[in-house]
Amino acid sequence: MAQTEGREEVLAAPAGRDYGAVAPAPASQPAQMPDGTAPCPTCGPASAATPVSYVYAIGRIEPRFPRLSVEKELAQATGRAGTNGLTDRQALHKVLVEPRNRYLVRQLCWVMMIGGLETYILVPRDPSDLDLLVEALRPEPQPWDLDVVVGIRGPIASPEMCNGLLVPIMRFDQIYSFDRETLIKGIPRPEKVSAREFTATAGELFDRVVQMTDNAGATDEHRAVNYLAVRYSAIYATTATAHARNASLSAVEIRPSQVSGVRRVVEVIFSYSNRNTDVMEKFFVRVDVTEEFPFLVTKMSPYVDR
Repeated sequence: MAQTEGREEVLAAPAGRDYGAVAPAPASQPAQMPDGTAPCPTCGPASAATPVSYVYAIGRIEPRFPRLSVEKELAQATGRAGTNGLTDRQALHKVLVEPRNRYLVRQLCWVMMIGGLETYILVPRDPSDLDLLVEALRPEPQPWDLDVVVGIRGPIASPEMCNGLLVPIMRFDQIYSFDRETLIKGIPRPEKVSAREFTATAGELFDRVVQMTDNAGATDEHRAVNYLAVRYSAIYATTATAHARNASLSAVEIRPSQVSGVRRVVEVIFSYSNRNTDVMEKFFVRVDVTEEFPFLVTKMSPYVDR
């Protein structure tokens, strides 16, 4: 199998946490079932009957009321909080950040929206990670606010869990909250590309990834490309350099790598077509998606069709 090389960069850091440099995720970790428990190490094939489905999704997190009683309880807490002059969202944020109101954070239903659609109900695998949900709740939300959620896909929620919403449960381990502009400003810019041109290129590429058809971050292919979009700056630099050569990004293709071996490795191929000659040039990067946290295997390199 190819040796891990290249470097991943923190383009979007976990909400409320300071990450300077990021090391690649561990090469292996014990497999876990959707409910967060480890499979029986001595059991036979039955222990693998339920495969683990990992998620690396980009969207928006929104709170919902699962029951009328929770909505009424929040209204009473808001009345005691002194929210004069605040908008509804600012008042909600003020109430939920108070430690004494932590019970309300547990009672709310937290929904992951992708492409404007309700896609997952989020449940922390560690109760202390309720803080990540609160930090994802902006007091002044903007259309370009984004959240990256990493976790394990579980079963479809029961109707009672979130006021009749029937979508999969995701037990998350990490949330990155940021806005599109901050992400793009944090990407290193190639020296020969102007700031204005690079900003336009990076924004277009990021939007293209986020808006990929049916990208719920649940397949190996979508997990890999979502990971690259927020953690690997070379895809933006390569695209900006291609634009400077008068080439356009014509396709992004994801396929299983022939060097996978016992691990699941995918190749993300970026195809650039010269606008004058139609000559195609391709670059690719390999990403290991075997476990919950994807990581870079090989850095961006020229690709030759086999």
